[in-house]
Formats: sequence, C-alpha cells, structure tokens
Amino acid sequence: MNGIPKTLIILLLIIGFGHAQNSDSNFPPPETPPVIHVNKANGKIVVDGRIDEKDWNKAEVVTDFFRVEPRQGGTIKHQTEVKFLFDEKNLYIAAFCRDSAGIKGIRVQDLRRDFSWGENDLFGVALDPQNLKQYAQAFQTTPYGNQRDFQNFNGNSFDTGWNTLWKVRTHRTKDGYTAEFAIPFKTLRYNKSKIDEPVAWGITMVRYARRDVEVSTFPAIPQSFTPYRMTYAAKLTGIELPPPSTNIRIEPYTLYQYDNIDNDTSSSMDQFKVGGDVKWAVNPNSVLDLTINTDFAQADVDRAVNNLERFNIFFPEQRQFFLENSGIWAGGSQTAIRPFFSRRIGLQGSFNAETAPIEVGARYTQRTEKQAIAGLLVRQGATDNSPASNFGVARYLRNYGKENNIGLMVTHRLDNTSEDLGLESNNNTTLTVDGQIRPTSQWDIKYLFTSSIDEGTRETGFAGRVSVGRRSNKFYYAWSTDYTDAKYNPAMGFVRQSNVISHNPGGYYIWRPRKINWIRRWDPGVFASYNHDATNPGRFQQANLYIFPVYVWFKDNSFFECSLTPTWQNINFNFAPLGLQIEQDEYYYTRFTLRYYTDRSKKWSVSGSYNFGDFYDGTRQTYKASGRLAPIPHIALTFDYEHNDLKNIGQAQQNLSTNLFSVGSRFALNPRVQLSTFYQYNSFDKQGRWNVRTSWEFMPLSFIYLVFNDSNLNDAFSPVQEQQFISKISLVKQF
Repeated sequence: MNGIPKTLIILLLIIGFGHAQNSDSNFPPPETPPVIHVNKANGKIVVDGRIDEKDWNKAEVVTDFFRVEPRQGGTIKHQTEVKFLFDEKNLYIAAFCRDSAGIKGIRVQDLRRDFSWGENDLFGVALDPQNLKQYAQAFQTTPYGNQRDFQNFNGNSFDTGWNTLWKVRTHRTKDGYTAEFAIPFKTLRYNKSKIDEPVAWGITMVRYARRDVEVSTFPAIPQSFTPYRMTYAAKLTGIELPPPSTNIRIEPYTLYQYDNIDNDTSSSMDQFKVGGDVKWAVNPNSVLDLTINTDFAQADVDRAVNNLERFNIFFPEQRQFFLENSGIWAGGSQTAIRPFFSRRIGLQGSFNAETAPIEVGARYTQRTEKQAIAGLLVRQGATDNSPASNFGVARYLRNYGKENNIGLMVTHRLDNTSEDLGLESNNNTTLTVDGQIRPTSQWDIKYLFTSSIDEGTRETGFAGRVSVGRRSNKFYYAWSTDYTDAKYNPAMGFVRQSNVISHNPGGYYIWRPRKINWIRRWDPGVFASYNHDATNPGRFQQANLYIFPVYVWFKDNSFFECSLTPTWQNINFNFAPLGLQIEQDEYYYTRFTLRYYTDRSKKWSVSGSYNFGDFYDGTRQTYKASGRLAPIPHIALTFDYEHNDLKNIGQAQQNLSTNLFSVGSRFALNPRVQLSTFYQYNSFDKQGRWNVRTSWEFMPLSFIYLVFNDSNLNDAFSPVQEQQFISKISLVKQF
C-alpha cells in the first residue's frame, strides 16, 4: 500500500509541472504607474451619495478601468467614473457606477457590514499610504451603502475583522448608482512627508457588476491576482496632509447579562459589567491598543460540526480585538500550523471550551516600509475550573526586495499556580522564524520553522512548513510540506495534527472557452496528500488524491463539481469518530462528490452536494442542502441541512445516522439597524441552540446590542437548558 500513493504523487507532479510551464499570460507591474491628482475642496462636502457639490464638477475623473472578469482585457460593459477631493480632515471619493438596467439590475443579498465578496454589486478602493507595496487598507460598499473594510497583506491574506471610522452613502438611479466616501486622515496610517516632497499614495480600485460577473480594476491588474496587489497600484498625488495631532479613539461599553441554567438544580445569576478599548496612534506608523474587562457579546457564534476525520477541526477567530492586525502574526494565513492562535486566549484551559474572563490586554503595532514590529499582552482571569493566565506575543518582520520578508516571533504563556485546583504554575514558549519570497509576481515561496518548550512536560518540540506555488491566468500549481513532531505543543497555538509529515502537491488548469458562452471557467485538476509519522518516517498514516475533472463555473456564476477521492488509511491508534470504533488496520476506499449551486446573487438561491462511497470498512453517504431567499436586501432567510448515513462501520459493524440543520434570518431597516436570528439542531448530541441579536449603529462604530442565547442539551441522564440575555452599549469617540 505504501508504494501506491507515492507513485501516484510523483506522476501527478511530473504531469502538472510539465503542463504548467507552457503558458503564462500575466503582465508585470508598470515601470511608471498611472497618476491621479486630487484637488482640495473649497466648500463643504456633504456625504449623502448625491455628488452635487460644485467642487465635484472640477475634480479629475478616472474612467480607464481594466476588465479582469469574465475575460481579461476587452471592452467593459459597466463603465465606472471616479473622482477625488480632500479637505483638512478627510479624503473624499465619489464613484458613479453605470448600469443600463438601473435599479432593476442591482444585486445585493443583505445589508450586513463586512459582506461577502462575490454575492453583491460593489465598488471599493485599496490604499497604501505608506507605499509598502505589501499592505493595503481597503474600503468597499454596495449600492445600498453597507460597509466592508479590511486589511490586506501581500495581496493574499485578509484581516476582515479590521473595522475603522469612515463614512459612505449611496444613491440609486435609473442609470446606475453613486457611492460617496469620506475617509478621515486619522483613520489612515501614512508616512510623514518631507518638506517640499509631494504626497504620493498607492491606490487601486475595483468594481464588481455582479449580474454579468464583470470585475474591473484601476489600474490594470492581471486576472490571476486580487485587486489588492499593490505592486500594480497607481499613485494618488496632490493631497495636503494635516499636521500631526493627538489621535486617540476610545470605545467604552456597559453591559448587563442574565444567565439561567435549568437542570437537576436550577440556578440563575445576573451581572453588570463595564470596560472598553482605547486606540492611540502614537505616530503615523505606530498604534497602541488597550482593552480592559474585554467583552465579545456581539461576536458570531460557532456552528456545530460533526467531525468524521482524524484531524483537529479549525474554528476561525470571531472576536474583533484579536482579528484586527491578525495577519501580522506568523502562520496566520494557513490552518495547519499556527504558533499563535488567538482563540486559545479566553478559554478555561487547553481543552475546555468554556470561556474565561479577559481582564486586560495591550497590543502595539508599528509598520514602516522596511519593517513591522508587533506585541500583544493579555491577562486572563481565574475561574472555578482554571487558573489565571498571562499571554504574550512579540513579532518582528523585515521587508526586503520588492515583495519579500523574513520574520521572528516569540510566544509565551504562563499559567499561574492554583491551590484550589491543585495546579502548579506552568510556562510554555514558542520561537518561530518565517518568511515569504516572491522572486516574480507569479511565484510565492513561504516558510515557517517553529519550536516549543513546555516546562510541565519538560519537552521541546519542532514543527515547520514550506510551500511553493505559482499562479497564472492559465494554471495554478503548488507543493507544501508540513512537519509536526509528537512533542510540539504550542499552548497559544493550533496544529491540525501532531507527529506527522504531510506532503501536499497539486494544481489545476484554467480554461475559459471562447466558443461556449454558457461556461465562464472550467478548472480541472488534482491535489494529493501523503502523510507519514514524524517520529518514524517510514510509517505511513494516510494518503488521498482529490481528482476533479469537472469543476465548472457557468456564465451566471452558478457552479457544478464532479470529483472522486481515492483514499489510503493506516489506523494504528485508537480512533472512534462520533463514537464508531474503527478497528486498527489498513484501508483503501474511494469516495465521490457531486456539488451544485445556483446563482447566489439572485433573490433566491439553492445549493446541494452528495458525497458517497466506501468509508473504512463500511459505507457513508452525506447529503447537504442549503437555500436562501432574499426578496429585497432588507430581508434574508437561510436554511442549511446535513445528513450522514453510515453503515457497517468499525469493530461492531455499527450504523449511525446524523442530522444537522440550521435556519437563520436577517431583517434590516438600513445598514445600521438590523435583527438576526439563528437556530441549529444536531441530532448526534441532541443539542439545539438559538442566537438572536439586534444591533443599532447609532453613530459610526457605536452600537446598542440586544442578544439572546438559548442552548438545550437533551441528554437522557441529565438534560440541561441554558438561557442568556445580554444588553450592551458601546460608544466610539475619536480625538
């Protein structure tokens, strides 16, 4: 069995790399970037989306957008006109997005903040005020004025939790829609200009006309890259920056919380909390964040998952304080090895999902053209089940060349002594070296080497990851190798699996047929995975081939996949997914997948998948179905269902059937007043839970929240129902 996966992987690499060398239609960044000159406004600019002030008539107009999708280059169907102004406080951006269908042509699914790319019409800008070429602050909106802001690193990694103060209003007409932005200079991080040196910021713009899946950018950016590849950026000139001033943002909150637990012995409690955050821009390059008595009542709840695999499930961070600037930490762009994973903060121990209070925290970030420095300190309070803990992270990143960097990161966790719990203090430290090399715009080489030292076990462990990938308009192919030994234990991090070396080569071909109008893109390809022990490299663990000959996007961006996954397994440990004890043995089986979804930008959309075939020594069928109804952007209703049917599994030849379904809704008066509900039930553990949340953004980034949570665990021996009500007010004031 060991030789079969290795042979297949070698053949795949020879075929994939041989094909990939034959075509590349990317173009390099321009030697002289386009220039946009910005005029100063003489009068007051009212941000209302109507763009009717006289100053706008005198502003330079940018119209030379470049079509990226559905085909690179050629005539743009949906024209865009953009103007810029500034005054003592703000940079103003006005965009007129033409659409011959007018209001009827608009595609917007809901009015939530930080909406998803791909489902809505949108216009946005990305700014690089420090001319780093590896970092951007992006601001986007839909025709209905909901906001999306994020940080981007190296054109690929995103910090979608970054929220900052800015304003946008839109106006819809029979000819399209207008969007008017006001971005305060205090919101941006820029270098101080030398005397008589003109300001020149990097900028890119993007327009997505969802009805025709047309993406256009200014300036021209190759199809294979995101619109945030700042090496292609134009230059924004003519801005007169305000003199340096105090730049402090405070965000206090007050909260009332009531909890009721109904089991054999019912109990209830209520509490009143106050706390808040402070953001101080020490200078244009450096920011200090402080948090006291931190609360995350408004964070999204995790969705339940039934895990049938041998790997740990990765749940992404949902809390805004930890999301902001998260892209600066080593390993943040992947989920296999993360020396620092912020979700380990605020938990009662390493393996307890119950929360612990965060008493105080501080984060410092400094970013210049040559380097980035960051640090994080958090004090976590004690609970009845866990001692108080201190968390610390220090990071240094050095940029060199055009788009290369190398970094060093240290994490340290100290769990205090707890006499009540009978626990002694414990230290855990990791040291990480990582970096990126981009020899050309098409190639990405990333590496990470990390070591952990744990005082309690007196063990030192090692892990590492190297990935090489090449992306063009015709091909994508890559190879990554992960190494995690059995002793690597990052108490502040995450690893997908311990004691493993994993090789993951593969790629796909990108075909855009010119004579088949109903197909927009077809990406057939293969990805392989081969895992073996780290302590005993000759011992095979698992291998599979993900082969997808049919992977097609249609003209309206609906999608169909037909794939198969031959899998080799060596179960030599105690393995019982969902309680089904798998006998220790070697297994070979193949699974098949059919997946389809309709145009997700329409008022209604559906999706479904069918995964079937053998599973270890039995069979497994998995059905998934989802639906969304959004008759108007102010109302969105969703439904998701997953069914697993397992037969003749394991030593006892057991059968198991699970059902996991959820329903959700979102009602919005406008982008600032919204009500969302979510209910999920899992038949495996008989747990159901409600989450109901009302939010009102009464001032920019200032909210009133009302949250209700209800969790019902129908255990036959000890049923438990937990209910929670939270009211929270947060206020943002910038000085």
